[in-house]
Amino acid sequence: MAKKVLFINQEITPYVPKSEMSHLGRVIPQIIQENGCEIRTFMPKWGNINERRGQLHEVIRLSRMMLIIDETDHPLIIKVASIPSTRIQVYFIDNEDYFTKRLMAVDENGNEYDDNGERAIFFARGVLETVKKLRWAPDIIHCQGWMCSVIPLYIKQAYQDEPAFANTKIVTSLFSEELHGSLGANFRPSIVFRDVKEEVLDKYGDDFSFTELEKLAIDYSDGIVNAGKTVNPELIKYAEENGLPVISNPEDDAICQTYMDFYDKVLEGKSE
Repeated sequence: MAKKVLFINQEITPYVPKSEMSHLGRVIPQIIQENGCEIRTFMPKWGNINERRGQLHEVIRLSRMMLIIDETDHPLIIKVASIPSTRIQVYFIDNEDYFTKRLMAVDENGNEYDDNGERAIFFARGVLETVKKLRWAPDIIHCQGWMCSVIPLYIKQAYQDEPAFANTKIVTSLFSEELHGSLGANFRPSIVFRDVKEEVLDKYGDDFSFTELEKLAIDYSDGIVNAGKTVNPELIKYAEENGLPVISNPEDDAICQTYMDFYDKVLEGKSE
């Protein structure tokens, strides 16, 4: 039976400018799909995405759910588009306050948004609730980018009893890009959901930095990819000390076999 791989990407070209992250967000899902896997792909609907050029349209049957974050309702909008010249369909997580009116990690003046952590929480929950609605159970969830960093925690502690994720393994790719500020004062209370309590963050310190966010992702992942040219070596060491399998991202012509073998290795860990 073909593997089912859910790609949750922070960036995908051509919807956002080409970067280390957006290139792999585009290339890896296509290569894995062409290798016979069934895939789904998600990313945020950043405010700098041109909806007309990208031919995005809203998926009414998946939209209009209200996500409560820190006791505030936030409407979830799902849009979809197909990457030109491929068979890859991309689902976009949108919300007027978190994404439509914003750029990516930083604003027009280069300042990081002070609620980036809260935006990541909304994105994580939006993706997972939409996958549930799709009635699709992935074998592997591959997270690429800091925007996806709370997803492993939610899969293991908030959605562990959901049939769609009961047997899912999580691979997290680490990149060179980093946030330099904190994730915002509202990050701790906002992360509370189902079995996830504020106390889950106690081991990471009060000033929840980018490094701590990535350590949170590593703690609840089943495999790590060193996908950037200048990834913080502290994070790679942390993953290895936690006993996780770690690989370095290969050149494009070797991605298929490297990733398929790595997915197999991570999946085999279910019975260890």
